[in-house]
Amino acid sequence: MQFSESWLRTFVDPQISSEALADLLTMAGLEVEEQLASGPFFDKVVVGEILTVEKHPNADRLNLCTVNVGEELPRQIVCGASNVAVGLKVPCALPGASLPNGLVIREAKVRDVLSSGMLCAASELGLEQSSDGLLILSANFPVGLSLREALDLDDLLMTLKLTPNRPDCLGLLGLAREVAAFTGAPIHVPEIKPVPPQIEDRWPVLIETGGLCGRYTGRVVRGVNARAETPDYIKKRLERSGLRSISALVDISNYVMLEMNRPNHIFDLDKVKGPLTIRFARKGEKLKLLGGKEVELDERFGVIADTEGLIDLAGIMGGERTACSLDTSNIIIEAAFWLPSAVQGRSRLLGLNTDAGHRFERGVDYADAIAVVERLTALILQICGGEPGLIEDIVRELPSRDPVTVRFERVRRILGTPVSDNQILTIYERLGFSPVNNEDGTVVLCPPSWRYDLKLEIDFVEEIARIIGYNNIPPQSPMSRLELGVNSELLRSSSEIRHMFASRGFQEVITLAFTPHSWEEDFSANESPVLLANPIASHLSVMRSSLLGGLIQVLSYNRRRQQTRLKIFEMARVFSNLPDIKDQSVKGFQQPVHVAGLLWGTALPEQWGETKRQADIFDLKADLEEIVADGSLDFAEKSHPALHPGRSAQVIRFGKPIGWLGELHPEWVVKYDLESAPIVFEVEAEAIRARAIPKYQPPSAYPAVVRDIAVLVAKDISVQLLSNRLTANAPAVLTDVTLFDLYQGKGVPQDMKSLAFRLVFQDNKGTLEDKQVDQFVEAMIVELKKCGAILRA
Repeated sequence: MQFSESWLRTFVDPQISSEALADLLTMAGLEVEEQLASGPFFDKVVVGEILTVEKHPNADRLNLCTVNVGEELPRQIVCGASNVAVGLKVPCALPGASLPNGLVIREAKVRDVLSSGMLCAASELGLEQSSDGLLILSANFPVGLSLREALDLDDLLMTLKLTPNRPDCLGLLGLAREVAAFTGAPIHVPEIKPVPPQIEDRWPVLIETGGLCGRYTGRVVRGVNARAETPDYIKKRLERSGLRSISALVDISNYVMLEMNRPNHIFDLDKVKGPLTIRFARKGEKLKLLGGKEVELDERFGVIADTEGLIDLAGIMGGERTACSLDTSNIIIEAAFWLPSAVQGRSRLLGLNTDAGHRFERGVDYADAIAVVERLTALILQICGGEPGLIEDIVRELPSRDPVTVRFERVRRILGTPVSDNQILTIYERLGFSPVNNEDGTVVLCPPSWRYDLKLEIDFVEEIARIIGYNNIPPQSPMSRLELGVNSELLRSSSEIRHMFASRGFQEVITLAFTPHSWEEDFSANESPVLLANPIASHLSVMRSSLLGGLIQVLSYNRRRQQTRLKIFEMARVFSNLPDIKDQSVKGFQQPVHVAGLLWGTALPEQWGETKRQADIFDLKADLEEIVADGSLDFAEKSHPALHPGRSAQVIRFGKPIGWLGELHPEWVVKYDLESAPIVFEVEAEAIRARAIPKYQPPSAYPAVVRDIAVLVAKDISVQLLSNRLTANAPAVLTDVTLFDLYQGKGVPQDMKSLAFRLVFQDNKGTLEDKQVDQFVEAMIVELKKCGAILRA
């Protein structure tokens, strides 16, 4: 928000400098982002009055002027402007003056005639981009007055960076309340007297639906002169607030909005057909807005309609059909209170950004509607004339302002400073909270109608801290005992998991939790993802339930930039709808942390020591097994919507599925232009946190016994199943089971495969006998036969 300091000081004028005022506002939570003078620097430029104008004796296009600049004698100045004339008051730069364009004025001869100064155009003073002729000043300006003083060019323009919880400070009145509360300076609110009606006119208004308009206040004024000139003080204040002057009626509307932080609207009454109806739009209805843009609406948007259609987009922008023009003579003044929930996000849906929408969606004062109409009426009658009718005020649903009880001792305990009861009460009175002091050490406060951010006791405690000043609260050391938490050795931390992946050659990436809806369909087959009510971009409309989409996007980005190998991982939250879940941080949603990884290109970086080969599923499987490091991972062949059928597996730990591993589905390889299929995995982070504590075991002093078993099994029997059978009831002396041979071909039936396992037995207590080992092997062969295995000779 931008405003001029001089306008603010008409409301409240504390005896502090501009710099101190800016610091005060910043410490109040209203950050002053920028301070600029309203005009560029120049000096020795005064108001001059042209006394005579004669043709230059030696030049056809120049004039010789005598100018009164408040000195004993007038100055002779040569001027080439086309609009120079006797009696005009114009800027006159005296010898020695410095102008914004770098020009320094000196006495000089122009075509052999002495010129003692320069008459200036607005562009030469940096007040306009371009100008044609001299800047004509008001006839009321005293001759010889500094132009900076005459035009108030040393007035500072302040730009505030307001947080969404302080919409009351989007107007000068709200800022004045803050400054008065901080400094104790008296506040001077413009006197608003009821304007007596001169005619009995009322325009009928019907609020058709709830949840849209909490209050509608309006008034008919007939016989206005829309061609009236806007007063200079209004024009100047609007321009210094970043708004340009358009016409008297529009300027008055904008002026009151900035003054009282109250968006309002003025309809051309002669263009309104029938009663005004306030309702939600119907799907497909269209409205042509001020400025000519046509929008198509639906049931989410509030509107005002007459008998011929829509005329206003509620709380955002008026319609073009009923806009005021210079020929307008009869008007309706409107000061509605639109509920914030009915306006929030609607501007963004239509690609609009309006002052009214910015204010209404944050919340405006609902109690000042009649005062705003009276203020508008008074200014319109003063500037444009007219006859006002009766005020129509319809109240439907207003925000509740429930009293809040604040404990004095709690204020002192939270702030850590001895604030007296009287000091607390004084601050609340200055803030307009109407405190009621109780005898039990508490005060009952009523949040004012312009403050939407005050609901809890702690909110009012914060107000005391703001007014006292955070820098005035002495620092104190905490008195409680602080004990460091103990991390269990049985659980890996998130940082440790990340470092383990990095040690395996992975690079960590961070991707957005907001994703396109198509990613949920492609990579998760998720038909009901968590939808965003107000996405930051139209294509990022849902919350991810899988990390794979982000990894694929990173791969696509790198492949287009000639990268030939990628090994990445991400550890982050995913989101899903689970209305029945109880143990969660947000009701109705599950937000677990997942770890996902991707390997694409060659298995190893190019080097001389290893033959170049493409990565496959076993490379990534080895990484996972190495990171978990306790042999607890199992893999079951299953299909996943994102993975290649027959080249994917479910990851299992301690008998529980924890994620997926496999090659990306060929359809998505083509769709996302990846050239070749990456290998990916995604597992629950919580499931891989657990680990076994290493225990020392002395090496056996006795020799190991090695036996090989070769079997024929059906092709669809997995090695995992056979390995589980071998170890299910194995003796404690079995120390290792390894598959060392897989054969299919000559000598093996077409529907079968040959597998060879190496078994290692070793005891710490003595040497194993062959007879004992033979019994162990026979028992293990029996287990294999339960899977249909046939022992090979």
